[in-house]
Amino acid sequence: MTDRPTLENWLSILALGLIWGGTFMVVSVALRGYGPLTVAAARTGLGAVALMMLMVVLGRRLPPFGPIWISGALIGIATSALPFFLLSWGQQYVPSAFAGISMAALPLFVLPLAHVFSDEPLSGRKAAGVTLGFIGALVLIGPGVLSIASERLVALGQLACIGAALSYAVGSILTRRCPEVDAITLATITLGVGAVMLVPAMLVVEGVPRPTGGMPDAAILFLGLIPTALASLIRVRVVQTAGSVFMTLVNYQVPVWSMVLGALVLGEDLPLRFFAALALILAGLAISQWRSLRGMARA
Repeated sequence: MTDRPTLENWLSILALGLIWGGTFMVVSVALRGYGPLTVAAARTGLGAVALMMLMVVLGRRLPPFGPIWISGALIGIATSALPFFLLSWGQQYVPSAFAGISMAALPLFVLPLAHVFSDEPLSGRKAAGVTLGFIGALVLIGPGVLSIASERLVALGQLACIGAALSYAVGSILTRRCPEVDAITLATITLGVGAVMLVPAMLVVEGVPRPTGGMPDAAILFLGLIPTALASLIRVRVVQTAGSVFMTLVNYQVPVWSMVLGALVLGEDLPLRFFAALALILAGLAISQWRSLRGMARA
């Protein structure tokens, strides 16, 4: 059975929507001074260090090697190493608004995965919502994904962002099935795994990063501490207490914030296709999450 969401869960969802909605804009700023592997490695590395320091302050220790570490390693790959790199790489070629809208597709992957691998069955209504949402995802990508000429990198960037959403969805299911462990410990392990994978790759491919002395440096610090360290704690807590499907409700806010901030702060163009895709994806989410939305309205 799925746990009943609490007021804490709903407030956490609201906070995550704002934090993650602004993350894509900040990644775009960081990419002005650093390569995609450096941005991804800095996010995991700084986030892991911040959480390890928090564990020291709280007097907590990492658990001995066992099932928690195995689960944590898999979750770390799915929720930090892989999606952070895919998003950083993809955002070299697509607007931050596109990356934000692509995250709205996350529930479309979570719902069928949760039906098969977790304790949250997929009803006919949810299946209809997933189908409508996938149509929206196809509209978002557009016909450019078939291009083999000058737009090839743009198409690959789009697919990278969608791939990041799929990776997050797998990580959400893995988190739900993880052995019982407190949120801080699990978040520390998962970010640590991401850092162990990404930092060596960064050093080999892009070398030792050199501070730029400008906004990209501030963006890197922000990415490591707020949407990575802090948001990881909130995310793990929500999934463990309210379920992976409930967690996907954050995606109603993320694309809206990403579009607003991308347009107002970065001056990005928002083609009509983005709005049509967003409408279809959010409609699909509303259909599939109707009971959760009714519960929020009653609250």
